[in-house]
Amino acid sequence: MDDFDRLVPSRAQGHVRKQKLNALKKLLMRMRRLSSARAAGCQRRWQPLAKSVLVAGLGVAGRGVAHGQDLYFAQPYATRMHTNPAFTGLFDDYSITLSYRNQFPTLAGTFQTTQLAADYRFKDQTSAVGLLLNLDRTGQIGYTRLEAGGTYAYHARLTPHLSFSGGAQVSYGNQRISYNNLVFGDQLGDDGTVQGGTRETLDYNPVSYLTLGTGVLLYGERFWFGLAGHHLNQPDLGFRSQTKLPLQLNLNGGYKHFFVRSTTKQQYREISLAPVISYTRQGGSQRAEAGAYMTLTPITLGLMYRGLPLPGSDHPQQILTTTAGVTVGAFRLGYSYDASLSSLSADLGGAHELSLSVRQFDSLEAAWRRLKRRNYPSIPCPAF
Repeated sequence: MDDFDRLVPSRAQGHVRKQKLNALKKLLMRMRRLSSARAAGCQRRWQPLAKSVLVAGLGVAGRGVAHGQDLYFAQPYATRMHTNPAFTGLFDDYSITLSYRNQFPTLAGTFQTTQLAADYRFKDQTSAVGLLLNLDRTGQIGYTRLEAGGTYAYHARLTPHLSFSGGAQVSYGNQRISYNNLVFGDQLGDDGTVQGGTRETLDYNPVSYLTLGTGVLLYGERFWFGLAGHHLNQPDLGFRSQTKLPLQLNLNGGYKHFFVRSTTKQQYREISLAPVISYTRQGGSQRAEAGAYMTLTPITLGLMYRGLPLPGSDHPQQILTTTAGVTVGAFRLGYSYDASLSSLSADLGGAHELSLSVRQFDSLEAAWRRLKRRNYPSIPCPAF
């Protein structure tokens, strides 16, 4: 769930995991010290294997003490339906968003996640539907996870200043391992060259699963608060043995203070500051984040700190995430970078995330409905 291990480590095995991470760090430093001509030649032959071993080791360091894995995005409101299905249809009449996240870019092909999301709000303003497609690829060991799902949300006004949204999500997933990039010990000759196939038993068959989620939101014109539960049925993701994906609970909320808020000639202008918080618990692990977004139309800037100390938790990874976004007409473009304060994650290059949205929002129609009290106030949370 942290930047380094989007997994859920067992607290009782935290010491073992830390030892593995230290060993992997030493391996990375040793690879960098190879400088002689012979070592350089050997490095060229062994580099694909070394990277595969390191990436596999990173997975073992987390997955070996994990109950399951889950996806993480640093722009929770750009990927809002992934955060909470109750966000479906709350931002725009319809929108399509493509998000891409790359963790540890200094290791080729490591931890890449792509998401395509779309939502549509019906004209009655009370119902909305959404679509989510997730593709997660982990390292040169060839781990791939594809997930497709749908969301539905119902919106209602509780009082003149308080609105409600309730949502549900159903997703179908498949995960598999490709052995094309792996080299086993019995394939190596005395000179380090790869010779022939392996006698290893490669029986990690693809695994399919169904996962269910739900969420609720309460919001007004200046605040929002949401609660979401993912993997309510705790699907089995194990290749050989049973490995349950634990129930994930997420709380998020914030308050937006408007310094300037005006609409002239159909042009919306905003200067605001929005402090935000988030808490996630899954299995035996928990994560807390806090930060703020500053909006000066059309620019949005954000700063989030991930890894706040929590009672009963081991020392969490400390991550500082900076986000910059721009809204131009029907388009939104966002970029974020995770800077880890731990030395190993910093050596591996942090994480980059991009989001691109195309949206449609009829401001004149919304103003007419608001005048006639036929719609609900827009949720004030950031767009990234």
